[in-house]
Amino acid sequence: MRPLLIRNSLFFSVLGVLLISLVIASVGLDYWDELELAAIPNQPMEAPKGKVSIVIKIPARLLELHNDGKIYKQYRVAVGKGDTPSPIGEWVVAWKSYRDGVFGTRYLALNVPWGGYGIHGTNQPWSIGHFASHGCIRMRNKDVEELFQWVPIGTPVRIEGQINPIRHILKMQSMGPDVVQLQVKLRTLGYLEGRADGFFNSDTDVAVKRFQHDKGLKPTGVVDRKTLDLLGL
Repeated sequence: MRPLLIRNSLFFSVLGVLLISLVIASVGLDYWDELELAAIPNQPMEAPKGKVSIVIKIPARLLELHNDGKIYKQYRVAVGKGDTPSPIGEWVVAWKSYRDGVFGTRYLALNVPWGGYGIHGTNQPWSIGHFASHGCIRMRNKDVEELFQWVPIGTPVRIEGQINPIRHILKMQSMGPDVVQLQVKLRTLGYLEGRADGFFNSDTDVAVKRFQHDKGLKPTGVVDRKTLDLLGL
C-alpha cells in the first residue's frame, strides 16, 4: 500500500506544479504581449493642446492621433477580419463609456449608420496588430484609457482602407461601405461637400443628380451601372 500512496502523492505533487506553471506561463504571456505590443516608443505622454482628430489605417493596423492636423501619437491596433471588416469612412465619436470584459476598460462609439462600431480595449492583448475583430478597433487597455481622456465626443475619426467595387444600385436611404465610396468619389469630383458618412441622404442625392445632368444622363439620383461606370466605380 505504501508504494501506491507514494506514487499517488508524487503524481498529485507533479500535477500541482504543472498547474502552477501553466498559470504563471499564462500570466507571463499576457505580460509579454503587453510589453511587446506597447505603444510605439519615443512619443508624447502629455495630452495634445490643439484640436484632435483620429486616422485609422487598416492595412497598417495603426491608429494615429492628430493634433491640429499633424500626427501627434500612434498606437498599434487590431482591426476587422476579412468577413467582418472595419467600416471605411469618415465618422465622429458619438459617445464614450467605461467598460469591463471583452471590450476592455473603455469604449468610444462611432456614428456608423449600419452597425455598432467603436474603438475599445480588449481582454485579448495578443490580438493587437492583427485582423482579428468583428469590425471594431481594438486597443490595449492602457492605450484606450489614455485616448479616452484626450478625445472628446464629436472628434472626427477617418478609417482608411481598401474598398471593394460597387456591384449594386444605390439610391436615397442606401447605406454602407458602397455609399462611402460613392461619396468620396463625388467629393473628389467637386459635386459633394462634407463627410463620407455612408448614408445616402439628400445632399448625396443632389450631388448624384448634378453629376448625371453634366454627363447627359437623366438626373434620377439613382446610381445604376451606367452612372457607376461614368464615375469610374
